[in-house]
Amino acid sequence: QVQLVESGGGLVQAGGSLRLSCAASGRTFSSYAMGWFRQAHGKDREFVAAIWWSSTRYADSVKGRFTISSDNAKNTVYLQMNNLKPEDTAVYYCAAGAGLSTWLGGKYDYWGQGTQVTVSS
Repeated sequence: QVQLVESGGGLVQAGGSLRLSCAASGRTFSSYAMGWFRQAHGKDREFVAAIWWSSTRYADSVKGRFTISSDNAKNTVYLQMNNLKPEDTAVYYCAAGAGLSTWLGGKYDYWGQGTQVTVSS
């Protein structure tokens, strides 16, 4: 079982930055594929970024603006968000999945409770 707790959301003006954190429980954190997803009001949840070992991938909408990273010593994954836009407003969720199968398109098994990010214009 893996428990995920997100933090770092808030209200920011367009062009600003935020860093989200996701603290994970469990001794095999480094083997999990970790992802960030977001869900805007009235819209479906969408993929934002993922990391597995040293590999990363991003949604086209955030490439060049967001950076995902992890600190295995702290069992924490981060999402650095720069040059934020109003369309980035959403609840951001952290998710974890069992390594390669998740990385290759499988489901994420564990989800956090979400943290709200609001970008004002």
